[in-house]
Amino acid sequence: MVQGEPEVEAAGTRPGDPDGFQRLWTPHRMVYIGGQDKPRTSEAADCPFCTIPLRGDDREALIVHRDEVAYVVLNLYPYSPGHLLVCPYRHVADYTDLTEAETHAVARLTQQCMRVVRAASAPDGFNLGLNQGAIAGAGIAAHLHQHVVPRWSGDANFLPVIGQTKALPQLLDQTWQVVTDAWARVAAASSEEGA
Repeated sequence: MVQGEPEVEAAGTRPGDPDGFQRLWTPHRMVYIGGQDKPRTSEAADCPFCTIPLRGDDREALIVHRDEVAYVVLNLYPYSPGHLLVCPYRHVADYTDLTEAETHAVARLTQQCMRVVRAASAPDGFNLGLNQGAIAGAGIAAHLHQHVVPRWSGDANFLPVIGQTKALPQLLDQTWQVVTDAWARVAAASSEEGA
């Protein structure tokens, strides 16, 4: 098994009293739950949204698109496959502190993310949102990021409610490939329409 992949126990291998349930173990989620990937400070030097664009390889960094003042990256801890984040390059925490250009870029890229994910995986809807501050649910409150979360009919099940686990049918690298391929197709179609 590759490190970080969920593990499903085979029947009859459970320790303790049998209860008829199989378990989907997701030990990689403990990094998120334990906060090991959280920045040590709120400074730009510790901010993953500031350092991600500096990596040389967009695939490794999970960046699916770069723009002049903002970029789009896969969420490292997605709610669903294709969960994207639209981030300004500038280290800014509050929506009201965005420049006009950043505000337009975040809005435009959010729209493009929806088009691309529709082309890639045909979701039935989206959750869009900005969590402003840790108390509002921002995992990294010091750097604003817009969530674009694709949703499908019937995608909510008992696992998040009872097991505090989200089953994802696609690995991040596979999702990156699907989304970047769709981004290129949507961009090409938009260029042809504009010509």
